[in-house]
Amino acid sequence: MRYFIKLAYNGTHYHGWQCQPNASSVQETLNKAISVILNNEISLMGAGRTDTGVHAKEMYAHFDFENPIDSSSLVHKLNSYLPKDIVIYDVILVHDEAHSRFDAIKRTYEYHINTFKDAFLQDGSWYFHQKLDLDIMNQASKLLFNHIDFQCFSKVNTDVNTFDCTIFEAYWKQENNQIIFTISANRFLRNMVRSIVGTLIYVGLHKITLEDFNSIIESKSREKAGFSVPAHGLYLTQVTYDYLK
Repeated sequence: MRYFIKLAYNGTHYHGWQCQPNASSVQETLNKAISVILNNEISLMGAGRTDTGVHAKEMYAHFDFENPIDSSSLVHKLNSYLPKDIVIYDVILVHDEAHSRFDAIKRTYEYHINTFKDAFLQDGSWYFHQKLDLDIMNQASKLLFNHIDFQCFSKVNTDVNTFDCTIFEAYWKQENNQIIFTISANRFLRNMVRSIVGTLIYVGLHKITLEDFNSIIESKSREKAGFSVPAHGLYLTQVTYDYLK
């Protein structure tokens, strides 16, 4: 039997989602917890990878277990066992071929910037005090829809077969002292969102023009794109599947 787990986590104290030697990860922490509770060696497959320090308001992972599971009981036991920065929302029985990574049709991220220093947002939002032109940043964001190849925003030497991504939405909005960038796509490259945000900030500071931004994408060169903004302002907020509503 295959099950999906719906969860969220604060990534501050983790070296990303994926298991890695000599570093604490969300995947490893969950694997240990569910293996202890189910008294069986369990290995979770996540919907994607988040980098060190990145958060997830909604994440899915799947695992196989031969016996029926009382979902509400397992959710309660996992939340009691896990550290306070990982929360389980649901355990869902799915069909045996369901795959948390390959079946996801859309992923949505938010990047949070606070424009005034806030003692309570240090771990979850990037403090950036310079004035940004959100109108022109939104104009630049719309240019993303005209492209598919986003190699210029990808981490170099990454092991992927293609740099093609289909972007569904990308926009900025301001709520009091918070500026939030939302972007959705069928898939994302490593470091892609953070480098898009960094490059759009150059647009908002009028350091580069809309034409420059478009040329950067066409160049496919990471060196020509902007800096990567800090990880602690980035959130995976939604993973969408056809069969989960």
